[in-house]
Amino acid sequence: MHTTAMQSVDSYLSDIIAAIEPLRPAEIALADADGAVLAEDVTTAWPLPGFDNSAMDGYAVRAADVARASQDDPVALPVDAEVAAGDTRQLTVRAGRAIKIMTGALLPDEADAVVPVEWTDGGAATVLISRPAAAGHAVRRAGDDAKAGDLLLSAGTKLGPAQVGVLAAAGIGVVFARRRPRVTIISTGNELAPPGSPLVPGLIWESNSYLLAAAARQLGCDVTRHPTIRDDADEVLAAIDAAAQAADLLITSGGVSMGGEHDVVKAALSRSAQSGAAQSKATQSSAVRPGLGSVTFRKVAMQPGMPQGFGRVGPSETPIFTLPGNPVSAFVSFRLFVEPALMALQDHKAQRVARCRARLAGPVSSPPDKRSFLRGIFNDEACIVTPLTGQASHHIASLAKANALIVVPEQVTGLPAGELVEIMELP
Repeated sequence: MHTTAMQSVDSYLSDIIAAIEPLRPAEIALADADGAVLAEDVTTAWPLPGFDNSAMDGYAVRAADVARASQDDPVALPVDAEVAAGDTRQLTVRAGRAIKIMTGALLPDEADAVVPVEWTDGGAATVLISRPAAAGHAVRRAGDDAKAGDLLLSAGTKLGPAQVGVLAAAGIGVVFARRRPRVTIISTGNELAPPGSPLVPGLIWESNSYLLAAAARQLGCDVTRHPTIRDDADEVLAAIDAAAQAADLLITSGGVSMGGEHDVVKAALSRSAQSGAAQSKATQSSAVRPGLGSVTFRKVAMQPGMPQGFGRVGPSETPIFTLPGNPVSAFVSFRLFVEPALMALQDHKAQRVARCRARLAGPVSSPPDKRSFLRGIFNDEACIVTPLTGQASHHIASLAKANALIVVPEQVTGLPAGELVEIMELP
C-alpha cells in the first residue's frame, strides 16, 4: 500500500506503537535473562543480607569492652577463635574477649561491633586494640539492604548487570519475563560490496547492516545480519519470507524511495501484497497463509529519512521496518521508530532516548514543513550543542562524530546561535 501525503513524525510513531504486540512472557533462566524485561513484580523471599555479618576484616567484640581503647592505652583482649566467610558455626563472643573475623563472615552472638584490623596489632592469641569501636561499627545487619517481602524489581524493568546481580543475590534462578527480541537486518542494492573487498567505481562498501546491527545489539537484541541482496524482487521476497519465520522484528534498508524502478523492496512487497489479496479473494478461505507485503509505504515529514515503510509480514505477522538506504537516514529512522518498537515488543516503558535542551553554538537551517534531526556535539557541562558540518544523509563521517541530534521543529526554517533547542542524546 502507498500513501502520498506526508505524515508527521509523531503520528507515524503512534501508528507503529499501536501495531506492536508485546512478546509473550515466559520463564527464563537467570543465566539467560540479561536484556529481558520482567513481566511481573519480583519480591524477596529472604532478607538481604540473610544474616548479620562483618563489613571488614578485624575482630568481633562487645563495644563496651573497647570503649576506652586509645593509642596510649590499648585494650588487650584474648582471641578465642577465627571465623571466615562461609563458616557456618554460630560462635559467641564472651565478655572481655574477641573473635577474629573476615569480611562477610557470620557475626558471632553477643558481638555488636567489629574493630578493623588496622586499629589493632593483628594479634592471634591476644589482640591489642588502639581505638574504640561503637556499637554497630562495621556490622552489616540482616535485611539492611532489603527485608523479606520487599519489592525488589517491578514489572517492566529491563534486566541489566545490576538487576541480574540482585536477583542472583536474592536466590532467584528463574524469572518470568519477555526475552531479548530477535532482529534480522537485510540490506539491498546492486551497488553494495562487503567491507574489506576491492571496489571499482560505481560500488560502495555496505555499511547499513553493520550500523543497524550495532544499534540493535546496543539495545540488548539478538541480531542476525543477512547477506546483502541485489535488486531482485524474488530474492528480496525469499529473504524476507525466511527471516520472518525466525525473527521478532525485521529491518530492511534501501529500495524504498518515492519513485524509481530500482526501489526493489517497495516493489517486491507491494507486488506480494497484491498477489496475496488476489489469492485470498479466489479461495475465500481463512486458512490462506498471510502473504508477504502488508506494508504501508509513506512520506514522513522529517529530514533525513522521509521515505518510510512499516507493516507485518509472514505467517506470524512479524513487524517489518523498511528504512531508507542512506546511512544517516537509516540511523535516524532507527532511533526514532525502531527503538521505541523494540521497547514495545518487551513492554518496556522506560524512555531510552535521552532528550534535553541546549543552546546552539552556531546557526542551523531546516526545510519548511519537515522536522529536522541535525548532527551535533553536545557539551553537557556547558549545556551547549555545536552543529556539525556535513549534514547530508550520506555523510556518515559526521554521524560518527556526533553525540546528539538537534531537533528543529516543522514550522521553523532557521535558528540563530544562542537559541535554546531540543536535542536527543545518542548512546
